[in-house]
Amino acid sequence: MTDFAPDFDAVIERLVAIQPMAYVHTRAHLDGALTRLSPYLTHGFLSLPDLARELFHRHRIGVQHKLINELGWREFFQHIQEHGGEEALFTPTHAGPIEEDGYSDVIPEDVRFACTQVPAIDQAVRTLYLTGHLHHQARLWLASYLVHLRKVHWRVGAHWLYSHLLDGDLASNALNWQWVAGVRGDKPYLFNADQVARYAPAEWHSTGTTIDNQEHFIELVAHSRATLAQVQRSEFGWEEPAVHTTAPASTGCTAPDPDLVRGKSVWWVHPWHLAELPEQLPPEMVVVAALWAEPLAAHPWDERRWAFVTQRMRALTPHVWFGSEAELVGAFAQAREVHTVSHLRVPDWTEVRWWKQPLPRLFRRLDAPVATFPQWWLQVNRQVRYLHQLVSLGKPRAA
Repeated sequence: MTDFAPDFDAVIERLVAIQPMAYVHTRAHLDGALTRLSPYLTHGFLSLPDLARELFHRHRIGVQHKLINELGWREFFQHIQEHGGEEALFTPTHAGPIEEDGYSDVIPEDVRFACTQVPAIDQAVRTLYLTGHLHHQARLWLASYLVHLRKVHWRVGAHWLYSHLLDGDLASNALNWQWVAGVRGDKPYLFNADQVARYAPAEWHSTGTTIDNQEHFIELVAHSRATLAQVQRSEFGWEEPAVHTTAPASTGCTAPDPDLVRGKSVWWVHPWHLAELPEQLPPEMVVVAALWAEPLAAHPWDERRWAFVTQRMRALTPHVWFGSEAELVGAFAQAREVHTVSHLRVPDWTEVRWWKQPLPRLFRRLDAPVATFPQWWLQVNRQVRYLHQLVSLGKPRAA
């Protein structure tokens, strides 16, 4: 499944189709048995505890299962963001293979237009543009190629990839690019055509291209200022989707309306919590969906993601707003109270009378920052032996 419909039926379909054992054995392969739930997790259609509860009820997997471990990475990256702020996501912990001034601040045109003549890279870019999604292995290849063979700065690559991902989680994306670049962790992530042949379908295979070299040669290039390009000129074939910092007209977003919420209780649907509305909402409560401009100015989305988010919002409420923080605060400040679910990217506007539910977590929160995943995993699983210790055992969502 590569089409990500912005509705809960698509979530249920994927939940029912999960094959935990096949996931363990095939997750590294581009056609492996993945969950393909990441856009729905990023945008809060369901939470990590929701997913873990499904896995326990349906498959009785344990807390050390590889699928639960991978969910842990998502919360670990958020742990880094929680304790270090957004700045930590774009601040390396040590120097990379070469000096900072050896990297470019521009994505090469042949990459952007998917005409590098390296099938693994061109297929990755085309898949990204067509679906808004990439297998994690393909993300690593694309990032490694850009940083180490084309000498694009990892921050530039991270911003570019994020802008086209439906599941773009700011923390996961940025910190994975740091890891690939070799500025967080022991060494840079490198790959060659042999790995592509091992894990990807035939149309991705890249024999006879710039990545068809021995690992030691790729490593030498990564630690030098040299670049490896397959072609000297661009033969544009694929158009890059437009990226928007403000709501496209097609979304139908309107400006924040203070009169709609004046003196009323409000349930705020924000882009990081697009779950079904709570069952016990009072009938007089006004449900408002709203996006605010400042984070999107820094980290814009392409049209596919704008549509994904706003279509889901419109399924939950007819009131879908887009405006600046000042406009949103000005409207929400008129409400008697504003209820929502917390998220690291939701500001704490002091002028608003909040009733925030805590962000659902699978693992316990650590008060002090932990630098590495193994250390974090050890601490959050201390005295935890079974998955049901981490989740409540209510009725499964996909019954």
